[in-house]
Amino acid sequence: MKTSGLVHLYCGDGKGKTTAAVGLAVRHAGHGGKVVFAQFLKDGASGECRVLAKLGVTVLAANPAGKFTFRMTDEEKAETAAALGRTFDAAAGYAVREGATLLVLDEVCAAVNGGFLPEKTVTDFLENRPDILEVVLTGRSPSAGLTAHADYITEMQKRRHPYEKGVAAREGIEF
Repeated sequence: MKTSGLVHLYCGDGKGKTTAAVGLAVRHAGHGGKVVFAQFLKDGASGECRVLAKLGVTVLAANPAGKFTFRMTDEEKAETAAALGRTFDAAAGYAVREGATLLVLDEVCAAVNGGFLPEKTVTDFLENRPDILEVVLTGRSPSAGLTAHADYITEMQKRRHPYEKGVAAREGIEF
């Protein structure tokens, strides 16, 4: 039975997917592991990215349009797809080259679902990554291919959220 290099999937419509991935990245770095943390459709300016960088985690992010996908023009979507492809290649390549033992692909499910990153690109990498590389995938509605590769699947379920009452995302809590 394989005991390292497993794939974690944090999914669902509830809050906490990125938070769980950050927690695992902090734990892993705290034990001396080499961590690469890549965010898709996010700008990398959130509090968690700043603190991860201070811990020596390599952080990459891409959201060139700087907005939600449903507000992007076709041109912005094409630019975003190219940027996310480069970010994935950079994160995966760096993790392999530098002997990372944890790679977090935050919001990779959204990147795949939105047509910004081919599912096959991600699944091919998962199938051919180094045996020691643990991988975390996060996001809503994971594709069947991503789900099939997961050793852990943890689903965050929203039962109540302040957004439903008009409370916007708060700095330091939601981002």
